[in-house]
Amino acid sequence: MSETFHTDHQVRIAVLTVSDTRTEETDTGGQLVQQMAKDHELEISDYALVPDDIARIRLTISDWLGRDDIDAIITTGGTGIAKRDVTLEAIQPLFEKEISGFGELFRYVSFTEDVGTKALLSRAAAGVANDKAIFVLPGSRGAVKLAMERLILPEIKHIYSELTKHQSRS
Repeated sequence: MSETFHTDHQVRIAVLTVSDTRTEETDTGGQLVQQMAKDHELEISDYALVPDDIARIRLTISDWLGRDDIDAIITTGGTGIAKRDVTLEAIQPLFEKEISGFGELFRYVSFTEDVGTKALLSRAAAGVANDKAIFVLPGSRGAVKLAMERLILPEIKHIYSELTKHQSRS
């Protein structure tokens, strides 16, 4: 049974979808992240959709890392092994610390509950930069739902608390 962690602070997230083909209207993965976050009393501070381009992805994430109204970042898309999948290459160099267990657990849960051996192709990852958690998810609705339900939502308040426990926040 998962331990529930309580914090008085409403965790504020930014959502980035990386895709060459989706629009805001067809971005079902990004929409699902936002809806599930709101359903769990998280605040959406920003949303963006950018193409599979390392510079554009990194610029957006870097901008968000400098903002005080964002506590965590969740990205969808661009985590596969195709040449155009560059989200991890754009974001991983920004990590000050990697949260290795996230990717490991995501692939394990995906393998056992959803996609079988195709899970080994996932490069889902998470890390910390500027006291913000960054979650790098695949773009499919199924992957987003699984990551949000099983991993991110049960732990995001705890992660926020750990990242800020020695700071005073206004």
